[in-house]
Amino acid sequence: MSKKKVVVALGHEALGSTIVEQLDAVKNTAKALADLVEADYQLTITHSNGPQVSMIHKAMTELRRIYIDYTPAPMCVCSAMSQGYVGYDIQNSLKSELLSRGISKPVSTVLTQVTVDPYDDAFYEPKKAIGRYMSKEDADLEVNKGNYVIHEAEGYRRVVAAPKPIDIVEIEAIKTLADADQVVIACGGGGIPVIEQQHILKGASAVIEKDSIAGKLASDLTADELLILTSVDYVYLDYGKDSQRPITSMTVAEASDYIKEGQFGETDMLPKIQAAISYLEKVPGGKVIITSLNKTADAINEKVGTVITK
Repeated sequence: MSKKKVVVALGHEALGSTIVEQLDAVKNTAKALADLVEADYQLTITHSNGPQVSMIHKAMTELRRIYIDYTPAPMCVCSAMSQGYVGYDIQNSLKSELLSRGISKPVSTVLTQVTVDPYDDAFYEPKKAIGRYMSKEDADLEVNKGNYVIHEAEGYRRVVAAPKPIDIVEIEAIKTLADADQVVIACGGGGIPVIEQQHILKGASAVIEKDSIAGKLASDLTADELLILTSVDYVYLDYGKDSQRPITSMTVAEASDYIKEGQFGETDMLPKIQAAISYLEKVPGGKVIITSLNKTADAINEKVGTVITK
């Protein structure tokens, strides 16, 4: 009997926000992931990189402010750096946890590029805030460079495009490793956004929504399940209200209706539901589970969490 293929999408809660926090957080994350490996699931892992890519972008920007000769690092390069740095910690922590359980299994990180459409509407109306808060003076400098800036209560921030993913460039490499029953970490932070120009891939000044690429990765791998780990045990209706209640299961049609009703608004849950729908439309026999990291083992046995099916 073949193993169940599961794509696990880790939220920022599983990684922390700083280098020290991340080193500590991934130890707990590795235990949850190792439980799945021990239960004989074939894992492909993707992850958030919000705090990490912002930290890298801020550091590179500050370096440029201090040393004018340094070329500013574009967002695609910051994304690549964060993929390596986060993947490195997850890979080593998981490998160590598996070995402590007597399991010898390769764990590898694939630096992943994702093509996007240069004419995606997101490039004409960037909305994804990144980096530090700036003064009005610094914000004006960013605008003069051709960058987009928004004004929030805490100050000004740069915003970049978040285009839809088209193709995962390294998908065949990921499939080969997964089919060999290796644990693969891929598409970290949504992947490095690139634009295809003939036979050349050029980095785009953008970020890709991590949940959308999780759905894409799961469908490309024809995964049996997509496990989205976040900060809550369930998807809720009327979230934050007195009438808040958990959803234990729903269909794609019901999820679509809830979106139309505005149940998820512009919250962090909306892209997760959209990713679930996208995956299940392509893999109708699949299953999506949304829950918290600490409930991973129970969720995979449907004892907790929200289960979404076609």
